Amino acid sequence: MGRYLLAACCLAAVLLGVLAAVYVSGFGRHEADSDISRSRKTVNGLFTVSIEPESSTVWQGDLHAWLVTVKTASGKPVEYAAIDVSGGMPEHNHGLPTSPQVTGYLGNGHYRIEGMKFTMRGWWQLRLSISAAAGSDTVVFNLAL
Repeated sequence: MGRYLLAACCLAAVLLGVLAAVYVSGFGRHEADSDISRSRKTVNGLFTVSIEPESSTVWQGDLHAWLVTVKTASGKPVEYAAIDVSGGMPEHNHGLPTSPQVTGYLGNGHYRIEGMKFTMRGWWQLRLSISAAAGSDTVVFNLAL
């Protein structure tokens, strides 16, 4: 009986390891969604947007700021745009745990977003809705933590 219990425990441990590897790898994610580039065009091509964390390290569970650069399709800085921030974890079907906001225009098309927080490892999305003189458009960034 003891050997069967030991075998069952070993099998359970192996299965848990496989499930953990699948979870961390983002199994089920579409290939198109795996683009984790930090610069891309908006959906309708009105703007080119780049993002980067203000600090070189993004810690899980900590509040941090991100810097956003918005340029027109022709490469000119977008001045004084209105930017709404949203996002979440699509695989877990929940949004961001905080309500990040643009807290400052830094000039030359650069903006600061504060209040970002990622509560767990995995695949996150950051959605920016941008309104400026050229029009309104959106962009979604995939982030793998």
